[in-house]
Amino acid sequence: MPLEPPPSAWSFGDPQGYDALDDLVGIGADLEPGTLLAAYRRGLFPMPSGHPGDPMYWFCPVHRGVLPLDGLHVSRSLRRSMRDLEIRVDTAFDEVIAACADPRRPQGWIDRDIRAAYCELHRLGWAHSVEAWQDDRLVGGLYGVAIGGLFAGESMFHRVTDASKACLVALVGMLRDEHAADRVLDVQWRTDHLASLGVVEIDRAAYLARLRRATELPLPVAFDRG
Repeated sequence: MPLEPPPSAWSFGDPQGYDALDDLVGIGADLEPGTLLAAYRRGLFPMPSGHPGDPMYWFCPVHRGVLPLDGLHVSRSLRRSMRDLEIRVDTAFDEVIAACADPRRPQGWIDRDIRAAYCELHRLGWAHSVEAWQDDRLVGGLYGVAIGGLFAGESMFHRVTDASKACLVALVGMLRDEHAADRVLDVQWRTDHLASLGVVEIDRAAYLARLRRATELPLPVAFDRG
């Protein structure tokens, strides 16, 4: 089981009282494990402002992107690509987040503080990576935070075609157990690319209601270290 860290010194308030028109709901706080877990349990996630020295931004999107576990679109070409890939879990977390944080990537947002914070969450058993390997080389991956039946996806990368998509397919498979109907695969925002894979939008109230149920569930077997 994950190790519960000391509680956060910060309060994120009641999500029902957040601005109904603004995804940005908080500024400040810290990235301690207890703070991050408190945020995810209330439907928030952090992102740097993009300006060095500025405090952290916290988002709870008005329209949340989620991937229904029975709604994933898997193309024939993706199925073919997956034959050449080996999927592993939590064998190279630091390398996955480092690849996701590569400053050469367009619209990169993962800074040194974010990397350190999520590596610590991984050490405590809350953050996980799903990895695609080819000829014993890491060629794609994703990482996120697992709290009970919630998997909050943070970022993904690929070095060969479809490697990150293969990781997403594998993740969905890990979540599709006897609790699948109440598990939540959160991707933060719906983009055209994610929509092509089956991601849909639900409103904040619906997400928060699903979140409450999901966090009461046991972890998927793949992420339960025992």
